[in-house]
Amino acid sequence: MDKQKSLISPVVYPGSFDPLTFGHIDIIKRAKKLFGKVIVAVGSPSSKKFLFSVDERVKIIKNFFKNEKNIEVEILNGLLVDFVKKKRAKAIIRGIRAVSDFEYEFQMAWMNRKLHPEVEVIFLLPSEKYAYLSSSLVKEIAFLKGNLKGLVPDFIIKKIRKKIG
Repeated sequence: MDKQKSLISPVVYPGSFDPLTFGHIDIIKRAKKLFGKVIVAVGSPSSKKFLFSVDERVKIIKNFFKNEKNIEVEILNGLLVDFVKKKRAKAIIRGIRAVSDFEYEFQMAWMNRKLHPEVEVIFLLPSEKYAYLSSSLVKEIAFLKGNLKGLVPDFIIKKIRKKIG
């Protein structure tokens, strides 16, 4: 664990991570500084269309953080609050980039509190340089053959290019 004393351990950071971006990486590293242990919960909501399968996304994230202690990556099936209970976590981390994110995340936080009142939801802001970054934008740029440098790690750029041709 980092020399800095953590607040609560572990914390769950859920998302689809399709693909993992530098914004996600920033939030994971910030959360680890605060909480010591981060469980990245990779989900596959039925409302989204994915570039990578859930197993591919888990493998990508594990590969990126392979040398980091106290970062676990698992598949999220079912309700987030059930996953959080199972992991004995006390908090959920959510990244907020803009007011539009806040509206959705605020609603989800209240619903999670209704379902599991003991779990706190904590919003983290990314570094300014990632405030605009989203997986959806990365996929759109990729499909339009744009430059992905600085948005996702290089090995992920290669995987995206291979996936979309």
